[in-house]
Amino acid sequence: MMDATSSPANQDHRRVRVLIVDDAPQVRRDLRQMLELTGLIDVVAEGANGQDAIQLAVEASPDVVIMDLEMPGMNGFEATRQIKEQGSAPRVIILSVHAEREDIARAQAVGADDFVVKGANFQVLIQAILMKTGSPNSSDI
Repeated sequence: MMDATSSPANQDHRRVRVLIVDDAPQVRRDLRQMLELTGLIDVVAEGANGQDAIQLAVEASPDVVIMDLEMPGMNGFEATRQIKEQGSAPRVIILSVHAEREDIARAQAVGADDFVVKGANFQVLIQAILMKTGSPNSSDI
């Protein structure tokens, strides 16, 4: 008899573990709901600021961190830099309303793997999460 972890579906479609970091509780709630509805993503933790992001990146061992830039205390740039300095750092996707060239360049400079503008088609964020994680591509959604 096969158990749930050895079924072909689970072997082919390992769910991506995601940490959401945003200071707005409603944004975190909405993102969690939409991401988990794909059936390909598990939100393993949520944080409200950069300090949370650094701590949860270690404790929750996510594959991907979705990081806001403007947060109280430590911003997303500094949190991304510190997360990326860790040995086996997860991918970091910046999700921000700010999409000026300077913001994108600064995000790249601190090690962000991708940059998605808040308000973009949700499929853009899903693709950014799934593209480089070894998970199914977005056409499987």
